[in-house]
Amino acid sequence: MKQKDVIIIGGGAAGFFAAINIAVQNPELTIAILEKGKEGLQKVKISGGGRCNVTHAEFIPQELVLNYPRGEKELLGPFHKFMTGDTIAWFEERGVALKIEEDGRMFPESNTSQTIIDCFLNETKKHQVEVLYSQTVKSILKDGDAWSIITQAEEFSAKKILVATGSSPKMWKLLETLDHKIIQPVPSLFTFNINDKRIKDIPGVVAQNVEIQVVGTSLFSEGPLLITHVGMSAPSILKLSAFGALELAALDYKFTIEINFIKMALEDCLEALKGLKLDLAKKSVLKAPQFDLPKRLWQQLVLASKITEETRWADLNKNQLEALAAQLTKAHFNVDGKSTFKDEFVTAGGIDLKEVNFKTFESKLHKNLYFAGEIINIDAITGGFNFQNAWTGAYIASQHISK
Repeated sequence: MKQKDVIIIGGGAAGFFAAINIAVQNPELTIAILEKGKEGLQKVKISGGGRCNVTHAEFIPQELVLNYPRGEKELLGPFHKFMTGDTIAWFEERGVALKIEEDGRMFPESNTSQTIIDCFLNETKKHQVEVLYSQTVKSILKDGDAWSIITQAEEFSAKKILVATGSSPKMWKLLETLDHKIIQPVPSLFTFNINDKRIKDIPGVVAQNVEIQVVGTSLFSEGPLLITHVGMSAPSILKLSAFGALELAALDYKFTIEINFIKMALEDCLEALKGLKLDLAKKSVLKAPQFDLPKRLWQQLVLASKITEETRWADLNKNQLEALAAQLTKAHFNVDGKSTFKDEFVTAGGIDLKEVNFKTFESKLHKNLYFAGEIINIDAITGGFNFQNAWTGAYIASQHISK
């Protein structure tokens, strides 16, 4: 049996970050990371299209927590201890400069996730953290004051353990044997499958600022909208999918959304269209896009309003004006299923928040058992927020483990 002071289960972002910080804070401790794969940090590698979206440029804890559909209340205290500014400083101290993009996402200046991976691997080597690959944990047992961890390859013993295996159904099952309650996982961060004539032939079109409501619910979001080959994506949709993860799962991903493409009330839009009817009298409606809408989207909404290619603004009748106003401000689309957003699969679900002490990230049921990252029932919208949760939890846990 291999004896260690601390064992980290899971060689992802949270696991490596915790191990390195424990080693820095207490060099006397022997630390090992157990990773089931042949290499670790896979999510770090693919995040942000291979650039690694390290965090988000939001520096006020009360604002930062608003990006977490699950965990908003629980993360407020932890973010006061370690958040975005601390993350930036941590990486810069290790020679990794980060940059802020227009939308607030933060990436390494090198524009490659390999920079982050190399940083972690160098730090584990420097601080003598043992990283063991191809170690699938089969059981976690309480052994007096210590923990016994059995993998398919060998057996380990440690005084303290931290579990950072992300959304891992197998690990959740093991934790259930330790009486932890697991909130059943459902997908979060997904795109909507929509088969609709209006968007069928215009993939790649982006409406910059729309409002979306899931009909019959209070779910609402706004932001850019991207039309894809199978439906709709981009921040406005992803936000809905994250905040509505439980409700949309209960609807079996079959529901209707109402889109306001121009963020204007129906009546105001109708008045504006009447004004355009006078101002642009001789112009073709189809060929004169309005409200800053992309030309191809405008044309599809015009055709859907029973307005032909030849129709001039002056020739629009009352019904056509009303139909166009409705298409612009209250367009209904039927969603039938979902698709995973890129490779950055996120789930809502995990260890019940009530069973974690968020001052230490220690289990409330078992002493010297800690958690960090997505293994807990915390998830965020896209933009670097899931990584910030991993860094914060791992750092706070490391402070208590290293004592």
